[in-house]
Amino acid sequence: MTAPQAPADFLHDNPQIKSIRMVASDLNGQARGKRVARRFAGKAIKDGTRFPYSVLNLDIWGEDIDDSPLVFEAGDPDGILYPTSRGLVPVPWLETPTAILPIWMFHDDGTPYMGDPRHALARVVDRYKARGLTPVVATELEFYIIDDRGRELRVPPSPRSGIRRQQAEILALRQLDAFDTFLTALYDACEAMDIPADTMISEAGPGQFEINMDHQPDAMKAADDAWLFKVLTRGLARSHGFAASFMAKPYPDYAGNGLHTHFSVLDADGNNIFDNGGAEGSDTLQHAIAGCLAAMPGSMLIFAPHATSYDRFVPGAHAPTAAAWAYENRTTALRIPAGNPSARRIEHRVAGGDINPYLFLAAVLGAALDGIEQGLPPAPAIQGSAYTAELPQLPLTWADAITAFDQSPEIQRIFAPELRETFLATKRQELKYMADLSPEEQQELYLDTV
Repeated sequence: MTAPQAPADFLHDNPQIKSIRMVASDLNGQARGKRVARRFAGKAIKDGTRFPYSVLNLDIWGEDIDDSPLVFEAGDPDGILYPTSRGLVPVPWLETPTAILPIWMFHDDGTPYMGDPRHALARVVDRYKARGLTPVVATELEFYIIDDRGRELRVPPSPRSGIRRQQAEILALRQLDAFDTFLTALYDACEAMDIPADTMISEAGPGQFEINMDHQPDAMKAADDAWLFKVLTRGLARSHGFAASFMAKPYPDYAGNGLHTHFSVLDADGNNIFDNGGAEGSDTLQHAIAGCLAAMPGSMLIFAPHATSYDRFVPGAHAPTAAAWAYENRTTALRIPAGNPSARRIEHRVAGGDINPYLFLAAVLGAALDGIEQGLPPAPAIQGSAYTAELPQLPLTWADAITAFDQSPEIQRIFAPELRETFLATKRQELKYMADLSPEEQQELYLDTV
């Protein structure tokens, strides 16, 4: 992992940079922030910047939440946002030389504002640290590149051949070659931004790809990487003349976009506590599985946060619909991959590509730690297809997921009250106003927003 460069050193080494974007993630994973001229960047980096607490609690349209206690009731006060340890990173998709400075929100007394999704993950990571444990995390992100200029969404024509192939291309070298110019630019941009993009494949939908991030013993950086990758991919695609979409299911007849994570846990001596030397894994692995399953219904609003998220959960389409686990089985919500026992891990397969990576990893890792701390036993691993078995079903509507999140004791343990309350208010407002939009309007809203 490359050590981040100090902001002053970055600016010294990059005299071409004209401005910086000071940017934080709101609850929907939207980048919110300010443009600062280079000549004033030093002060902003040193002293931080201010904007209202309510900015991290806007709905998907960028509007305030009705009757939010953060707005009129409190006078819409400011929090202060300081740079994260990421430092400055370049913005490869803009013509003007620009850098992003990721920031997160605090109170004036220096304590974290717990309604910030990045602090939600930090809270979980601190729980692991207190037990001498370190999560090792990798993410897999699926996305489509889409020509959205016409009335119907289509795969863009290949820059190499000019051919538009509206068909599935699973692990097709032809698909990778067709968009090599864009994919090479994407890899170059990841290198410049210190995003550990590893293997890429073409996926089951037309113009659909999956990128695997290298595993790392820093869950916060893994979330930063996933968040920045989504921002990067959307911006870079537009500079190439098409859209990139992490929307859960942009095409009704093709595969949806998932965002999976693989994780294991190291003890203070660097040993994988999921490894018992055999294929079945340790008792601690079983406890982590049980914790993830127990929290899964309540976490569904995080794994599927938007109106169109639930289009992805169709039986037989590789999106889990039941809270179940198994060894080497991609129909289940939790998969335990085969391989060397020292790499024993959990693959969490529920979330869509439209999630907020900070909330996603906080929910997954927090649930696993709950199971470890309580010594929970899981239900037995299943055999065969999870779609045809009698299993506990996950909430598969937005309204049911909101209710499950609100009532979940696991969610109450993982997330601070400020975040639970603001996230619920956000989703209830979106549910209310989304009813006024047609499917076409919803698609336009979400296509390259989430």
